[in-house]
Amino acid sequence: MKEKEHFFYKIYNLGIIKFGCFTLKSGMNSPIYIDFRPIASRPDLLIKLSDLILKEVPYHVFELICGVPYAALPIATTLSLRSNIPLIIKRKENKGYGTKRMIEGIYKKGQNCLLIEDVITSGDSLLKTVIDLEKEGLIIKNILSILDREQGGIENLKNRGFNIRSLFRLGEILKMLKEKNLLKKEEIHIIQFFFKKKKLKNIQGKRISYEEKKEKISHPIGKKLLDIALKKQTNLIVSADLIYSEEILKLVNLIGDKICGLKIHVDIISDFSFSFIDSLKKISMEKKFLLFEDRKLCDVGPTNYLQLHYGIHKISSWADIITVHVLAGSESIQNLNIPSNMGVITISEMSSSGRLSDDNYIRKALNISLKNSKVIGTVAQRKVDDRLLLFTPGIHFSDSKENCRGNTYIHPNQAFIKNSSDFIIVGKAIYQSNNPKILAEKYRNSGWKAYENVLFKKNTLSKN
Repeated sequence: MKEKEHFFYKIYNLGIIKFGCFTLKSGMNSPIYIDFRPIASRPDLLIKLSDLILKEVPYHVFELICGVPYAALPIATTLSLRSNIPLIIKRKENKGYGTKRMIEGIYKKGQNCLLIEDVITSGDSLLKTVIDLEKEGLIIKNILSILDREQGGIENLKNRGFNIRSLFRLGEILKMLKEKNLLKKEEIHIIQFFFKKKKLKNIQGKRISYEEKKEKISHPIGKKLLDIALKKQTNLIVSADLIYSEEILKLVNLIGDKICGLKIHVDIISDFSFSFIDSLKKISMEKKFLLFEDRKLCDVGPTNYLQLHYGIHKISSWADIITVHVLAGSESIQNLNIPSNMGVITISEMSSSGRLSDDNYIRKALNISLKNSKVIGTVAQRKVDDRLLLFTPGIHFSDSKENCRGNTYIHPNQAFIKNSSDFIIVGKAIYQSNNPKILAEKYRNSGWKAYENVLFKKNTLSKN
């Protein structure tokens, strides 16, 4: 412990702790900022830091080291040199020229990589790095951070199955500084008040706007859906699980102005016909919403291909969006020959209680989703990567968490405030109501207000 304390006082003298008003990567405002980048100019301290890290982790089990860009890069580089473990470099963004690779270095699938971070607040930037590394087939189970801000990030990552440890905790170093009379009284009070107020179990970063999402989404259908949402001020998708075409057409004539998408299960429609599809397409164009076929393709690639393009429904000839499971792996959706005017939504997590999709499965589903250029987003009831649109099912105003049929419900506020959802999916609450038009407007209004409240930091949890 004395060795660590001695090291910390040395780096403290470099000015790594700053007081003021700062916006962190997580989107939070903070009166204290920890900046380890000055250490890069002190090779002796980088070496000492690396030696301290090597005492904390069983480094002999790792085949690669990677630092979360960019502050952790010099630390990871020095650690690589001290341990003789190869380094790989993760870019923050694609260069747009040359190899256009996100990961630089020599590596192969299945290698075990130790991830290094400088400061952990929410863990969001770490998770983005994990996703990109896992896309390359690397195994990420162990993470080491220099400092834990003790604001929920460590707990969140542990809950996701990672082995994570830190050299220092913020409370620990503040205590050390206080004992050495290196902090002013007002600084101590400000910091204590801030962390008492801000410590959360599930801290969430700043959500991005639909306009910003459009810059991250490359597929034209994803952009079109966002355009519709912005123009109509609605993020509501209605799931019309009805078995007669006349019922569906009647419903969309009532609620079409309130929604950005209609989700159907074409295989349950008893009187399916292409005249019905023609009528539905006409209404969707008039009222400006997209058609989702919730087929949930879940077979090997060739069978998925046939289900999409052939049979009596010929889904690819009319649907704007198709849903797919990724249980069969990435190849099951790679060669579907998706039309250019059709997008794919993967299923990472359903709204049923007792579902088997855990954090590990969801990470793998996201990796597959991010690799496929036809995928515009995923279905889940938790926050996912910002590079995908998030569709949240099981939305209901009811306080009941679970209904008699085993579906898990969440309120629109929770979907946006806690999960950073982009679109909410509502079914029976609307189409089984006495007045679907009024209910659709209530859900549209609630969903849009929840989005705006989060966007403009009006995080109210009041319910309709």
